Amino acid sequence: MTGICDLHTHSTASDGQYTPAELAALVKKRGAEVWALTDHDTADGVREAMAAGSELGLRVVSGIELSAREYHTFHILGYGFDPYAPELSALCGRMKTGRDERSLRLLAYLAEHGMALTLEEVEAIAGGEVVGRPHFAQAMVRHGYVANNREAFDKWLDTEEFHARVERQKPSARECVETIKAAGGKVSLAHPYQIGVDDGALEDIVRELVGYGLDAIECHYPKFTPEQESYYLHLAEKYRLHVTGGSDFHGERVKPDVSLAAIPLELDWLI
Repeated sequence: MTGICDLHTHSTASDGQYTPAELAALVKKRGAEVWALTDHDTADGVREAMAAGSELGLRVVSGIELSAREYHTFHILGYGFDPYAPELSALCGRMKTGRDERSLRLLAYLAEHGMALTLEEVEAIAGGEVVGRPHFAQAMVRHGYVANNREAFDKWLDTEEFHARVERQKPSARECVETIKAAGGKVSLAHPYQIGVDDGALEDIVRELVGYGLDAIECHYPKFTPEQESYYLHLAEKYRLHVTGGSDFHGERVKPDVSLAAIPLELDWLI
């Protein structure tokens, strides 16, 4: 079957602006038929997403986006898994603890650079959900330390100093893949260009991930150039991988330049 999809979105269960139910309504309005909520390192919003999607006539696939340690921005998407699988729950628990510990280091790091924030105000921005870097960025904007979220990341939250001093411990890509597979899910490599390697090194990464059980690669994404999309489709064909795609929508307050997507995808392997 072919469906109109957005298989990469984020809610307040991680660092998005909208609750899963609010996001379901926006996805439906955008014209998608199949949706995956892929919050960072948590499946806590999946149940609400599925309930809301059912009411709207929207097909919802369980989803998650796990962070792997080999590169600063190396993300593994999981789909169609049991959100209550013990292996996945344990991994998400570890990653939540790591995020909580990172928040304290991040407060100290920013204070050293003259930016005084409190955990309470950042948690208030997060709405009681998992605190992520976008919530710190929003707090920095509110205080006038930076002009916008992008400046917060470029100058402070995605620098070599940040990654050396503040960033949390992450699982290996192999553990991410194998944990999703153990939960009965399918695995896709998210936004390959963000890994920051050349095409040859990227192909090596894809080949290695295929050995762990990779099922797909994200070939449709709003920030891909035509050349990047063409290369990722080539890798998918060469390694017999399926194709996924999505917006990486977080909400206009978090990522003002990213809108929801409605991408036609072949889904027999997934649904």
